[in-house]
Amino acid sequence: LKATEDLHEEAAPALAQSERKRHEFNRQVTVQWKEKDFQGMLECHKEGEALLILNLVTDLKPHMLLDTVPCLPAYILYMCIWLADHTNDDLKLHSLMTSTTNGTKKVLKKHSDDFEMTSFLLSNTCHLLHCLKPYSGDEGFMTQNTAKHNEHCLKNFDLTEYCQVLSDLSIAIYQQLFKIAEGVLQLMIVSAMLENESIQGLSGVKPTGSQKHSSSMGDGDNSYHLEAIIRQMNAFHTVMCDQGLDPEIILQVFKQLFYMINAVTLNNLLLRKDARSWSTGMQLRYNISQLEEWLWGRNLHQSGVVQTMEPLIQAAQLLQLKKKTQEDAEAICSLCTSLSTQQIPPLNEFEEKVTVAFIQTIQAQLQEQNDPQQLLLDVKHMFPVLFPFYPSSLTMESIPACLNLEFLNEVDACLV
Repeated sequence: LKATEDLHEEAAPALAQSERKRHEFNRQVTVQWKEKDFQGMLECHKEGEALLILNLVTDLKPHMLLDTVPCLPAYILYMCIWLADHTNDDLKLHSLMTSTTNGTKKVLKKHSDDFEMTSFLLSNTCHLLHCLKPYSGDEGFMTQNTAKHNEHCLKNFDLTEYCQVLSDLSIAIYQQLFKIAEGVLQLMIVSAMLENESIQGLSGVKPTGSQKHSSSMGDGDNSYHLEAIIRQMNAFHTVMCDQGLDPEIILQVFKQLFYMINAVTLNNLLLRKDARSWSTGMQLRYNISQLEEWLWGRNLHQSGVVQTMEPLIQAAQLLQLKKKTQEDAEAICSLCTSLSTQQIPPLNEFEEKVTVAFIQTIQAQLQEQNDPQQLLLDVKHMFPVLFPFYPSSLTMESIPACLNLEFLNEVDACLV
């Protein structure tokens, strides 16, 4: 097999023509295949394989597939894999799968800070898995197949190992996707959630020079409002939806992002004495409600996304509670179920008019709780990512020929 780095050299003779034709791509989704009896197999000769990987993986840009079937490259690749299986060509199958995987890794490394490209890679890699699983002959994945789908099942090869490789690659792509989103949002969180006034008439927490210097969330010179976070999340959401990323994966991305917003905000709240006030609690609760409203508006409130914000919600409520009597102490202990015994007193011990005796009462009641003795949340904590199986509604012959793949031959399955 040729190394991925040799792909450009191998494809050089055909590359000039390929580039000239790219601006003429047909964006319609109703293009008919040339052969009347075409059943969904595509033949890629050895000399055209490098160009295939260039057009579908290493040189393909997301904007080139606007208004086409989402994840079209994954379907085209499977059509070539299907023929390799049908003709019992082990070398061709291995070459296609290896070139696709290596090409994806190359693009992933090259675009390590590009959210759109990383989302594009994740969507296509997952959909290639969705193609391999129902057509692999595994009865567990064939239950939702139609009769037409079953006609496309692989006959000769067990793709379990290849599926595992693609699954591992999907995890790596997902982690890069979150890392990029995290890097963009983390600079905004402290300023937007704690320092900027979101309710008119309340004085927000203003960073002092020393606080600017000590903040790990940015250089302290930039000021962000909550709208900046919401606009950025809208951009992330639009990109992932437009590229056909599975809804469950989108949910997991935002669950991880909302956990990070919760952890960064709560940690800064715990470390900053000037933030522990009734007005900060009001501002914070309002900001959280705006984020919750955004989640509901995009049907992302499920699967534990909102629950990741529960510690911050309870901290905001805690700042607004009365803190004088035994009843107040009991109310605080019953409310703060998502906060550890180490996190509750620091939120209030510097607040004006809270007595030492009241703090001691809280501590005495909390000693009965058996929870982790932690003060700060782990900002880098990652939830396990799951890639659920989605059966495709497309049959192979319905996929449009809108990529620059004239060098591929459509194959009548009856003639193979």
